[in-house]
Amino acid sequence: MATSPFCLVLFFFSLFFGHGFVPLEASHKVFLHLQNQSPSSLKTHQPYRTGYHFQPPKNWMNGPMIYKGLYHFFYQYNPKGAVWGNIVWAHSTSTDLVNWTPHKHAISPSQPADINGCWSGSTTILQDGTPVILYTGIDPQNNQVQNMAVPKNRSDPFLLEWTKLPQNPLMKPTSTNNINASSFRDPTTAWKSADGRWRTIVGSKVNRKGIAILYRSKDFVHWTKAQHPLHSAKKTGMWECPDFYPVSINGLNGVDTSSIGKNLKYVLKLSLDDTKHDYYTVGSYNHAKDSYVPDKGSVDNDSGLRYDYGKFYASKTFFDDATKRRILWGWINESSSVEHDIEKGWSGVQAIPRNVLLDKSGKQLVQWPIKEIEKLRANPVHVSSRQLKGGSMVEITGVTASQADVEVSFKISDFKKAEALDPSWSNPQLLCSQKGASVKGGLGPFGLKVLASKGMEEYTAVFFRIFKGQTKYVVLMCSDQSRSSLDNDNDKTTYGAFLDVDPVHEKLSLRSLIDHSIVESFGGGGKVCITARVYPTLAIDGEAHLYGFNKGTEGVEITTLSAWSMKKAKIN
Repeated sequence: MATSPFCLVLFFFSLFFGHGFVPLEASHKVFLHLQNQSPSSLKTHQPYRTGYHFQPPKNWMNGPMIYKGLYHFFYQYNPKGAVWGNIVWAHSTSTDLVNWTPHKHAISPSQPADINGCWSGSTTILQDGTPVILYTGIDPQNNQVQNMAVPKNRSDPFLLEWTKLPQNPLMKPTSTNNINASSFRDPTTAWKSADGRWRTIVGSKVNRKGIAILYRSKDFVHWTKAQHPLHSAKKTGMWECPDFYPVSINGLNGVDTSSIGKNLKYVLKLSLDDTKHDYYTVGSYNHAKDSYVPDKGSVDNDSGLRYDYGKFYASKTFFDDATKRRILWGWINESSSVEHDIEKGWSGVQAIPRNVLLDKSGKQLVQWPIKEIEKLRANPVHVSSRQLKGGSMVEITGVTASQADVEVSFKISDFKKAEALDPSWSNPQLLCSQKGASVKGGLGPFGLKVLASKGMEEYTAVFFRIFKGQTKYVVLMCSDQSRSSLDNDNDKTTYGAFLDVDPVHEKLSLRSLIDHSIVESFGGGGKVCITARVYPTLAIDGEAHLYGFNKGTEGVEITTLSAWSMKKAKIN
């Protein structure tokens, strides 16, 4: 049984071996003068630390599997500072994916094959139940090579000690295989095919051509490079943290990575080092030829489908065999400066784990926060059949606005005022930047203003606009950070995507998870996800407010709205 890897350093033991941050050599800039930060130097007031998103007590992180009933989360961590460097594999466990207990570090540099760094990788559960880690090491020549570690004591559900194979490295660049030694990393969860051999892929590139290098093995120790990659694509650059897994066409459950059957499609996810975006395609996998082909219409580059159109990178999935779910976890990096990260004393947070399924259209995935997170809900507030006239705004009171979960559905009765969609408006992020929350339209913008100050000097707006296309109405979903903070030293990029929902016949829904400096939003039941990282100066803690708003000229109806304060989780 194959479980998932950990490129995001935040996957469960199946996912647990992700580094969830940028494992790229070019991206791993070490700030030697910013290491060895003492606890006494950290800020005592921490308005941006999360209440229910996983993060370590301090310093830099980016990065789970399920074994003997415990979820394991291995993540890349800098024990000496709030920036990248001194990377070890930290380790936490959980029974519910919400509350976490820290343990001693699982892996750190100790043998020639990883003496200069233990980078990202993945975990796989072998058929005898043994969990195995494949990970990228940096050898004495700074070449990227692939290594393996196994538990010292398989009977220990906490997996506190790991032993590296003396044969490491198991996969490496050579003069005959012509692998780029500086771009060869992040082995994914392995899968077993009908011939009984294991497969895994490793991210790489040749010039600007991204490649998923395929390896095969009979015993999981001796690996042979295939003559052709699983897949490649021109002009995409280095492929980091690849993830390859099957999804059910008709079912509501996830499937194991080694599953074989007619009612399956396959997903290939790639983290593009050039753009720091996670994009994916849906397609078919020929087991006999070991080749993956995206479906017609599945765009095979950065302009294609993304897991998340905001701050979300180096993600990985794993198959939770206890609940029959495929779960996705990603790394949310900072929007603040390195100097601010040092002042805070920490950097990097994990997104809430998401359940992943194939949409009924068969063309894209849908994602939704795991149900376990709902145990943190408290103090519910419910609103129904509330009209939002054009230009109006209503405050949602009774919840802790800085740490909340909000679900809202909208209904539009009159579409006559929908603005015509110019055919040149093909870039949704640019369109959201040009038509932000303060720009009046016909149908929209309408949605939520979160982490808002009382005088509206600061707010993050998550909203919809509806345009009239040539043959149908088109929904644009935006997350506008342009007024999220009075501190202009932060990245306040606006994000957006077109949402495949028919607003005439389907409800237009939005869910936002708000956690001090994070706004994770899910549109259309999870067809579009946008994560924002914001750092307000006024709208913090008890001074944060939550509003529903409509800046369009046409009124909309809030058919249902439910909001909850979120209790604090145990997150190390």
